[in-house]
Amino acid sequence: MAIGIGRRQFISALGGAAAAWPFAARAQQPALPVVGFLNSASASAFEHLVQAFRDGLGEAGYVEGRNVAIEYRWAEGQIDRLPSLAADLVRRQVAVIVTSGGDVSALAAKAATSSIPIVSTIGGDPVKEGLVASFNRPGGNLTGATLFAYSAAKRLQLLHELIPKAVTIMALFDPSDPVVALDREAAQAASKTLGLQLRFANAGTVSELEAAFETVARDRPDGLFVGSSPFFILQRDQIVGFAARQAIPTIYGQRVTRSRRIDQLRNPTCRYISPGRHLHRQDS
Repeated sequence: MAIGIGRRQFISALGGAAAAWPFAARAQQPALPVVGFLNSASASAFEHLVQAFRDGLGEAGYVEGRNVAIEYRWAEGQIDRLPSLAADLVRRQVAVIVTSGGDVSALAAKAATSSIPIVSTIGGDPVKEGLVASFNRPGGNLTGATLFAYSAAKRLQLLHELIPKAVTIMALFDPSDPVVALDREAAQAASKTLGLQLRFANAGTVSELEAAFETVARDRPDGLFVGSSPFFILQRDQIVGFAARQAIPTIYGQRVTRSRRIDQLRNPTCRYISPGRHLHRQDS
């Protein structure tokens, strides 16, 4: 599902300066165009998706370090760092900001600038989260894609289809995530429709996650629902390993496969960037 400013308007916003750029008249070699890349997690956790992003740029004829530069900003799971990292990219005057690693990255970029185009992949409802005004008339400077169809309610429904005799589901959420209230609300409403008893466990730190593991192991719910969170991405190996050891059917906020095809599907931002048409060099 596409969100934000249209592709045509997005290209125009970035390419306006490029059309008037007199290549031959430059006395100095201009600097490479710069893409800002903002992520709430770590480089190691998103290495496969970053490579998919680079591949997408490469298919458009742009290679990092050769004719385009990418400025990476990683919050390392510390959500409170995102505003300053986004502000740093704005000061760097990047041509476009690409966000991933949860809706929190898009929210931070949106708060940092109303003029630099933002391309985001999110998992929630962009209208409820304040990223766009509406689907029909989004306005603003943000475009991209949402996995809203794979929302908390939909994931709980899928888990119920996998274990139709389930009665009790334990839902694991990160209370530090600013969009967690929306996910909890959606999951709670869906549980009532499906006739499930939904219990909640909060975890935003390693110690809290270990405590949540103990609760799940003690209560033995019929299934485990893991919310979307940058922290859970960083701890995915521990969460997947725990669920496997406990033999508890589990559905996650993010896919854990490393298939290149899936990576490209989960990181569709490149299709909203046309470097050959709008990424322009900056004066050095």
